[in-house]
Amino acid sequence: MSARATDRVVLAIVLSLVALVLFDIMGLVIKLLSGRYGAAELSTYRNLVGLVPSFVALTTSRSWVAAGRPIRIRQWKLGFARGAMVTLAQFLFYFSLGQMAFATASTLTYANALFMTALAVPLLGERVGVLRWSAVLVGFVGVVLVMGPGQKDFGWVSLAPIGAAFFYALSGVCARLVDDDVPSPLLNLYSSGTSLVGAFVLAMIVGGFSPIDDPMDLLWMAAMGVFGGCAVLFLVISYRMTEQSNLAPFSYFGIPLAFGLGWLFFGEAPFDDLFPGALLIAAGGLLVIWREQRSRR
Repeated sequence: MSARATDRVVLAIVLSLVALVLFDIMGLVIKLLSGRYGAAELSTYRNLVGLVPSFVALTTSRSWVAAGRPIRIRQWKLGFARGAMVTLAQFLFYFSLGQMAFATASTLTYANALFMTALAVPLLGERVGVLRWSAVLVGFVGVVLVMGPGQKDFGWVSLAPIGAAFFYALSGVCARLVDDDVPSPLLNLYSSGTSLVGAFVLAMIVGGFSPIDDPMDLLWMAAMGVFGGCAVLFLVISYRMTEQSNLAPFSYFGIPLAFGLGWLFFGEAPFDDLFPGALLIAAGGLLVIWREQRSRR
């Protein structure tokens, strides 16, 4: 039995890493299209296509089928509110991808682990000790170094991925307020559907939709939605196989991965911007994870 449990942990880690790669590939497509389409437009297309993997995750959920395939949840307002948070997070992140180096924008969003620790105090009533607050402080210093507020090219654009990290963290903390008997795929479907509507409304507010003149763009948009939707699906599956704390440390592989992909596809190598700040962000996040695992033991 122990070997089988270990096998599931290993498989969960592999699936989470695959999801990480898919998320970064989705980001590359967004950056590629950002010169012709706005962030809200791209978010709309991503969520529209991404509904397909969300439905797949829901219909294959054993807990959802066993519960009689319910659609309505008791905390439906919270489910829709999480969708609104994801809408803002996507908009800010997609906007930053179009304005900043790929690796820089991606790295700054890893501050969400630090925000989740801070938000857990007022929203979940958790007690955060000196060690975890120190980890948040270390990560925050890393964020400031990557943003480079003293550099001449610093501007409001640098705050966009930080805002994205905050809203992603807020949606994550709010997910922990949802009843335990609500299947994760159903909650994800609420968020995806709300994000689709929110992104559409946001796109209309900021200028509407640009005409799609190149048929290849349609393929890229479809690929963007498939990559993002499948990444979420793989994460849902991996979270069902093991505790999230077993997977969280591996998420920081995304920092060197984003650097490599940005260099390979866009010729970007913002080494001076990322280091040592990126190391401090990862160190702060990993220290938080280590403290939580230690508390569980």
